[in-house]
Amino acid sequence: MRLEKAEEAVNSPELYKVKRRFTLPHIYVLLFFFITLAAIATYFVPAGVYERIPGPEGRTTIDPSSFQLVERSPVGLTEFMTAIPRGLVAAGEVVFFTFIIGGIFAVIRNTGLIEIGVSKLTRKFSTRSITLIPVLMVVFATVCSLIGTQELSLVYVPVILPIMIAMGYDSMVAAAVALVATTAGFMTGFLNPINTGLGQKISGLPVFSGIEMRFVAFIVFVLVGVFYIVRYAQRVKRNPMSSYVYEEDESKRMIYLNQSKVNKPIVTMRQKLAFLVLFGFFVLLVYGVLAKGWFMLEMAGLFILMGIVVGMISGLNLTAICEGFNEGFREVLVGAIIIGVARAVAVVLEDGQVMDTVVNSLGAFVGEFPAVFSAIGMFFVQMLFSFLVPSGSGQALVTMPILAPLSDLIGVTRQTAVLAYQFGDGLGNILFPTSGYFLATLAIAGVPWQKWVRFYMPLFLIWFVLAIVFLIIAQMIQWNG
Repeated sequence: MRLEKAEEAVNSPELYKVKRRFTLPHIYVLLFFFITLAAIATYFVPAGVYERIPGPEGRTTIDPSSFQLVERSPVGLTEFMTAIPRGLVAAGEVVFFTFIIGGIFAVIRNTGLIEIGVSKLTRKFSTRSITLIPVLMVVFATVCSLIGTQELSLVYVPVILPIMIAMGYDSMVAAAVALVATTAGFMTGFLNPINTGLGQKISGLPVFSGIEMRFVAFIVFVLVGVFYIVRYAQRVKRNPMSSYVYEEDESKRMIYLNQSKVNKPIVTMRQKLAFLVLFGFFVLLVYGVLAKGWFMLEMAGLFILMGIVVGMISGLNLTAICEGFNEGFREVLVGAIIIGVARAVAVVLEDGQVMDTVVNSLGAFVGEFPAVFSAIGMFFVQMLFSFLVPSGSGQALVTMPILAPLSDLIGVTRQTAVLAYQFGDGLGNILFPTSGYFLATLAIAGVPWQKWVRFYMPLFLIWFVLAIVFLIIAQMIQWNG
């Protein structure tokens, strides 16, 4: 009798049921859901518009007292059907830049320069590789806090990715070092003209005032980010199979891992000259960004020229250079397309003229709470709005003309309102799939968005709590310096 029961238990199908772990849907599915939701919203959310007026730095902002409802214009079948193609067109600059970054990285890789650089760095840091992570993060965060360009993550990742793999880490560490550091610097921006400076100008505050609290926030957010990434990196080095992107990194490990243990590569005279020219191009890039206001189109053009010149000096013929670009284009194809698909969400909301209505409603919602909770409410509003408008300057121009005067009415200091905008915009920039540069960076690193969310979510929650703590302190001391 007992034997029969044992056999029955062994043969029971319940024994072989595997508990399935919840996984996020494919990014295409998720984005299509948001596009559909936005289209449906245009049938139920009243259409409304603000009057656009000239703002700081020659940009267009809104008149906060000019909101008015207009005739509803719900998205029809044709608009819905063409939303994704129009999103690709609207995000064309970021899409194109992503392709060029992928292409230039493949060309430089084919010259052997990356292998040489990785070999030298891994030998130099072979006994203290973990120290490279905080050093890079402090540098990246400081640069972003000074010039406010999170998009530099797109430049950082191709450079540090081979180094991180060679040192026994993974692509997630490379992406995190770039994204987490630039985000920490951007959202605390003690001298950031893109969000701090613009937000304060719109709010009628002296530019870069209140720098002391922002600098303290900078230190705290960077230190927490460094600790989080170092902890993950050490775990991956001890057990490579614990990596979130172990399968995705298989080919990269074959190329870069254990570079310090292989024979030292021989550097030809042509490669030495190519290194000098490559360094010259990066100096020109920094000059163009800082002094000439270059952005993605100018940077992409420079990268194309860089690939051709450095490739030819290194000994590649024109056909090899062209094939190198094609190889890189293929590697970032999915990520580049995702950027355009994500942009379609905002395209649909703009078609239905409900974007301004959402802003107006969120502003009214915040005003219903006591001052301390209103500051936190502004933070929530800004973070939600960054899903729709993932541009820091664009978000400031739309939301701050409303929230700055509203803060006076509800007892929130204007400095606190600007800080709420900074935190809300920054936290979502490396989480929401509507953020173009973020998805492009993940594409270049070869990290799926779903796996990034799994990695980033604990840090997001820690930063989220820290942001609330800073806002409460700011409001309690009536910070307005």
